[in-house]
Amino acid sequence: GLALALELGLRDIPCLVVEKRDGVLHVPKMSEVSTRNMEFCRRWGIAHAVRTEVWKDQRPLDFVYVENMLGRELGRQIRLTQPVSQGDYHTPEPSAHCPQIFFDPLLAKRVKRQPSVTFAYNTTLDSFEQDAAGVTAALIDADGKRRRVRARFLVGCDGATGVVRDALGIPLEGLGVVANSVNLFFNSPDLIKLHDKGWARNYRQIDEAGCWAELIPINGEGLWRLTIFDEPESAKNPDAFLRRMFGGDFPYEMINVSEWERRDFVAADYRRGNVFIAGDAAHQNSPTGGLGMATGIEESVNLGWKLAAVLQGWGGPRLLDSYLVERRPIALRNVELSTRTFHAISSIPGRKHGEDASTYAAALEAWKRDLERYTIPDHVKMQYTYENSPICVLDGTPAPDPEPRVFSPSTRPGSRAPHVWLADGRTTLDLFDEGFTLLRLGAAPPDASGLLAAARARGLPIREVLVTDVRAAQAYEMPLVLVRADGHVAWRGNLEPADPVAIVDHIRGA
Repeated sequence: GLALALELGLRDIPCLVVEKRDGVLHVPKMSEVSTRNMEFCRRWGIAHAVRTEVWKDQRPLDFVYVENMLGRELGRQIRLTQPVSQGDYHTPEPSAHCPQIFFDPLLAKRVKRQPSVTFAYNTTLDSFEQDAAGVTAALIDADGKRRRVRARFLVGCDGATGVVRDALGIPLEGLGVVANSVNLFFNSPDLIKLHDKGWARNYRQIDEAGCWAELIPINGEGLWRLTIFDEPESAKNPDAFLRRMFGGDFPYEMINVSEWERRDFVAADYRRGNVFIAGDAAHQNSPTGGLGMATGIEESVNLGWKLAAVLQGWGGPRLLDSYLVERRPIALRNVELSTRTFHAISSIPGRKHGEDASTYAAALEAWKRDLERYTIPDHVKMQYTYENSPICVLDGTPAPDPEPRVFSPSTRPGSRAPHVWLADGRTTLDLFDEGFTLLRLGAAPPDASGLLAAARARGLPIREVLVTDVRAAQAYEMPLVLVRADGHVAWRGNLEPADPVAIVDHIRGA
């Protein structure tokens, strides 16, 4: 919801954020901001703040596999921590450790700088009605006072148990509940000094029962969260499970014990008329792969510019239909990836009582040979293409591998426009703003004045950028590349199209 409000606010679209709580979070559910979300944060101007809010000294983000915190280290995945200012890495903004209790305030502060965005905290959406012209919502504040708000559109970013999807009658599809998990949120400033594993993003616990939990540092000081995969009885005796994690007694203060369902669901539809859903209202997945909030923010960025386009008058009648066509397949992919990764992690074998040491050593080496199975690589998370999009001009080139072993950037329409460092220290991603960007690449790119004129005639916000950098021209594959407001390619060509108006009408959903 905050991300969508920011996308609308950046385009001066008046909107109201309705939040049933006071906006302050006390328990961290999310702990990592994905690479693609960090690229959005870069455009929003908050990437550095997000990256340094918790771990100012850029501590390691490794995934460590341990018997317990006092036991043996069984494996380690080294992960990039610093933003990349040069070289061929696929992004300038790797994922960042910034749990939800810190990330939400940073994002909210940025949203509140937009004068067109209004907040209604401690306010509940009681009901809504819609007609052809818009939506009327009935709101109730903390004092029980009722008011009615009229808007052109309503977007339900109200989570898995929110009222909007249910009111629309949209069913959920998927495997359902895949595990009954428990989070133990506790404070222990001494914990980091009592083991020899050093700081890490995640400490996965493997004992005789196999991989049963993961420990995540929250603030790099004393706050920690132990997530127990599928032992709901742990909520009744959380202290025993903290001792199991550590390998004995240690000092701590329990803050919160919460039981929750690890789910595999995707909504059958994302829209009914003037009402949309996004985030956990539209899909629910295991957080193991770090794709929950990531998918939701991607949806908000996708939907934000389209809502603005319709409200500003240049978006055509098919534009809003593209939200479902583009984003639901990505949600299906991400939910499947998350469930698969969770099952892979939870099936890591432990050393059974009495098992021969050499037998277990062989099994240990077998699963260590492919540690990537147990995390979803950043480049896989971000390398998604809007196949069959009704607003991208597809050019017949083959679809990319959805799970490549190595990152293969492309400007195939529907793909995320590639990142390339430019001589002036910017990345090509810095060239994009809240409108469309026509890149003319190479030493002598073809003229595109007809395409620009057609876009402006239709009211499409567009700017032309000349990029002479050789590496960028190679990465972008063709000398003319039209990039959408969300950073995905809408059209590309070796020459200006014969019918520029038709291209512009296609990409604006007319």
